[in-house]
Amino acid sequence: MARLADQVYRRVPVPIQTLMVSAYGFWWKRLRFGGAFAEECVAFRSRERFTTEQWMTYQDEHLRALLISAFDHVPYYSALWTRLGVSRADLDRLSTAELKALPPLEKSIARDAPESLLNDGHATRSHLVFHTSGSTGTPVRTFWLPHEIQRSLAIRESRSCGFAGVSFSMPRATFSGRIVEPDPESHGPYYRFNLAERQVYFSAFHLRPATAAAYLHALRRHHVEWITGYSNSIFQLALMVLDQNLKAPSLKAVITTSEKVIPEMREVIEKAFSTRVFEEYATVEDLFYVCECEAGRKHVNPDAGILEVVDADFRPVPPGTLGEVLATGFIRPGQPMIRYRVGDLAVLDDQPCPCGRAMPVLKEVLGRVEDTVYGPDGRRMLRFHGIFVGQAHVQEGQIVQKRLDHLVVRVVPKVGFGPADKADIIQRVQQRLTQKVNVTVEAVEQISRTKAGKFPAVICDLPHDVLERVRGVH
Repeated sequence: MARLADQVYRRVPVPIQTLMVSAYGFWWKRLRFGGAFAEECVAFRSRERFTTEQWMTYQDEHLRALLISAFDHVPYYSALWTRLGVSRADLDRLSTAELKALPPLEKSIARDAPESLLNDGHATRSHLVFHTSGSTGTPVRTFWLPHEIQRSLAIRESRSCGFAGVSFSMPRATFSGRIVEPDPESHGPYYRFNLAERQVYFSAFHLRPATAAAYLHALRRHHVEWITGYSNSIFQLALMVLDQNLKAPSLKAVITTSEKVIPEMREVIEKAFSTRVFEEYATVEDLFYVCECEAGRKHVNPDAGILEVVDADFRPVPPGTLGEVLATGFIRPGQPMIRYRVGDLAVLDDQPCPCGRAMPVLKEVLGRVEDTVYGPDGRRMLRFHGIFVGQAHVQEGQIVQKRLDHLVVRVVPKVGFGPADKADIIQRVQQRLTQKVNVTVEAVEQISRTKAGKFPAVICDLPHDVLERVRGVH
């Protein structure tokens, strides 16, 4: 049904597309902001000023409940812990400090057998499925129940939006991975308006110096008060504003997601939109939640889950020491992921936050900065969200650019990979970056990893002179 709706959407005129977006928006709004949403918001706000001791008690209680439920109902954990000699009674006594006694969850399990992590080992009609963006080229399916979706939005509304002084009830603009403008050669508009939430949904795939003014016009036309979404897309728009001396509307806040915000990006965004940037760090799996407070520090929210920073033996490292991120989530107990290897590196801070909240502080996150890819007309994009989602015959993939008019897509194929899969990948890339870009799909045995065990999903290796030229295209 979703695929049929996408096919219809591509073929109808913009006004009908807007109606389709808004119709979906009304359903999506009821799903996310109905049900338990208001109650969850009250609960998150009531815990915001918990003491350290209160947070420890909260996490221990919720961890034990999660572990017992996983032991009783989740096939993967029942089999694993029984094989390791871990009893139900052991789990019922386990504290957060003793979590290191349990083995980590590899991403390969979540990717290849996600149903084995579900309660009773199977999805129900109530579950909704979302894919991770595949920042390591490997999408993971996550299963959500309606109340879990509402809890996830409630923590954003209560904490990140609350800290920034904005709300989902205010008009906003979003940069994300959906193809809201199906025509890669479109002359605009480069967004669709969701009437249900007063949301301008921008295309991240049409942004270039020549279209920047049109994006600003949409912000003014719909009285947008804040922007959220892909950090790099917002940064690129802000950079174009300053490069072209355009007048952008002042915003109440910018809340960035999906990619790390480096100081240069923050400075450019804040200058272009006369506002403050508030950074989020989370995952589609929703196993933890980190958000920036008014004092500019990144808080790990203990009621979203347990975030560990560990060494090569999966033992916690002290604050100030770089380590790998493991996560155990409380937002989605229906698909528990316990000590999940997120794939990022991070450093915890040993200094309390001036804001007075007793939540732990994350000092730095590494491993989330990816390269930008450029089109011949100057459009810029970073995340190729959706290229590998639903590719049944692709294990993982990577996009490499060495020429302005040519991209190489490296894929590790599964059994059955063939010409139809290659054609589908090429079509997906060109839909996002125009058909002026030639695409070569290369099947490889493996994709090189970094020392952290990751590889960049996007590599831009254009010559310096080409980069300078394309960044000045108008």
